[in-house]
Amino acid sequence: MDIILIQDVDNLGAANEVVKVKNGYARNYLIPQKFAVEATATNLKNLGEKLKVIRKKEEQMLAAINEVVAKLNEGPVKIGAKTGTSGKIFGAVTSLQISRAIREQKGYTIDRKKITIAEDVKELGTYKATIDFGNGKSTEVEFEVVAE
Repeated sequence: MDIILIQDVDNLGAANEVVKVKNGYARNYLIPQKFAVEATATNLKNLGEKLKVIRKKEEQMLAAINEVVAKLNEGPVKIGAKTGTSGKIFGAVTSLQISRAIREQKGYTIDRKKITIAEDVKELGTYKATIDFGNGKSTEVEFEVVAE
C-alpha cells in the first residue's frame, strides 16, 4: 500500500514522502496514529501543492539569507572593548557582543547561539566568526576589536 507520511517516521521516511508499506502496518498503526494518510489521487495532488509552497518559502528564505550575507561581508563589524596598557582586553569577546554589534551596525538581528568564534579573543585586532543560518548555509563574518 502506498502512503504519504505526514511526519518523520524512524526507519521509514521523512515527512511529505510517498512510501510503500504493508497494508496492516498502514491501516493499524500509521494512519490511526496520524503519521500518514493513504496515497489517493486527491492526497497526492494536495502533496504536490504543499511541496510547491514549501519550495517557494525556501527560495524566499534563501534570498533573505543571501541579502544578510552580502551585508555582513561589506566590512568588518567593530566591537569596542576596555583594554589595559599592553593591548589586552579585560575578559574576552563573546558571541553576544558580536550579535549586538551586528544588530547596531548592520541592522540585522542574529541569535547569539548561531555565532561561533574559532579562537579566544583576548587582544585587539581582527578576527573571524562563523554564523550558521541552518539548512547548510553558513558564512564567515569579520569583526574588529578596538579599544573603547
